[in-house]
Amino acid sequence: MGNLDIQSRFAEDLSVSADYEKVAAKYRSIFTKIAQGTVEREQQRILPYEQINWLKQLGFGALRVPAKFGGDGVSLPQLFKLLTELAKADSNIVQALRGHFAFVEDRLNAHKLENQDVWFKRFVQGDLVGNAWTEIGQVKIGDVLTRVTQNNHQPSSHQSTNNSPNNNQLLVNGKKYYSTGTIFADWVDLFAYDETTDQHVIAAISRHASGVEVLDDWDGFGQKTTGSGTLTLYNVPIERNHILPFDQRFKYQTAFYQVIHLATLTGIAKSALATFIEEVQKRDRIFSHGNADLVRNDPQILQVIGKASAQVYASESITLHTAEALQHAYISHFGESEVKNIQANINAELESSQGQVVIADLVLDLTSQLFNTLGASASSTAKQLDRFWRNARVVSSHNPLIYKEKVIGDWEVNHEPLPFVWQIGKSPKSDVA
Repeated sequence: MGNLDIQSRFAEDLSVSADYEKVAAKYRSIFTKIAQGTVEREQQRILPYEQINWLKQLGFGALRVPAKFGGDGVSLPQLFKLLTELAKADSNIVQALRGHFAFVEDRLNAHKLENQDVWFKRFVQGDLVGNAWTEIGQVKIGDVLTRVTQNNHQPSSHQSTNNSPNNNQLLVNGKKYYSTGTIFADWVDLFAYDETTDQHVIAAISRHASGVEVLDDWDGFGQKTTGSGTLTLYNVPIERNHILPFDQRFKYQTAFYQVIHLATLTGIAKSALATFIEEVQKRDRIFSHGNADLVRNDPQILQVIGKASAQVYASESITLHTAEALQHAYISHFGESEVKNIQANINAELESSQGQVVIADLVLDLTSQLFNTLGASASSTAKQLDRFWRNARVVSSHNPLIYKEKVIGDWEVNHEPLPFVWQIGKSPKSDVA
């Protein structure tokens, strides 16, 4: 730690390392239970309420909370290694928890300037946070329609104040899609515009507050049980201390979100490889023009498995390496050198982008090529072997690979800064005849 120039007053407040095997041992039996029902949930589109609650009860959401405050105090490489293990059991659950761990990371960084004991306590007691940033439809790029306003309405004498917002109460109104994990959560990490202060903010609202409605209407062909549907907010009350200026968000957030996808993809790859190996080992049907009396002895089949194994190895190695870059960015935030902090965040963004480009291709390739080890029976919906490719394809589609490749190239050739924050929305040209 000393080499990273940490101010000593923060040393015991940081999450820099834990006994990984001891921490993982708490959760692996739950991972096993989760894996046992994954195929059924895929077939019937059953949301993993029960499975996420198992993790919640064990304090999984407090993995990154410093041990001083009751959490596990794991480093970022340890977090992503454990998320890879969970993704091998069910990749949907890791994505459902993506917003939670990002919000935790933001509070860890915010602890440098303001005590976060209240939030740390919530995480330790099991509270989970969902994600709700994206709006679809007519919202123009660069804009956000979800708003924080102040109610200045004076109730008339015949109105019941129980059914109307209090005068001067801060309220949130809006509609979000891709509200991943919110349906399972206690809080919502909500991107909005605060009209009372004229700034973009994160509004941390209670998932159980009056006026909050969550629908499971996500219709993607993969990652079907992440709870990534529509969130509607109508006059939802919020306290001022739950409104967080967006410009104070932790700097490596985009890289953090992306590395969770890398861990998810790696877990998918690990599960696919293990599943196809099992299918090959027990297969007794062979082709007349094959190369062996058993599929498990066919050199061409073994070649496919061997390549997939190497791809899994590369995927996990890259994921953990990018996690190290994020850990440096986290620690540098508490150091005395702003120059080192800026460079650490640049490295985190660059490495996560490079990792995305490579890992997505590796996992999409192996989840397709593994079908060459089996016959047409591999397409059986009962086995759901296509889930690996479907899930990997959806995860890989969140941040377009072609744009990642472009910004990496622009950085390498022209030293053009990497985009730490970006948005999606309706083009202003779309209304032009």
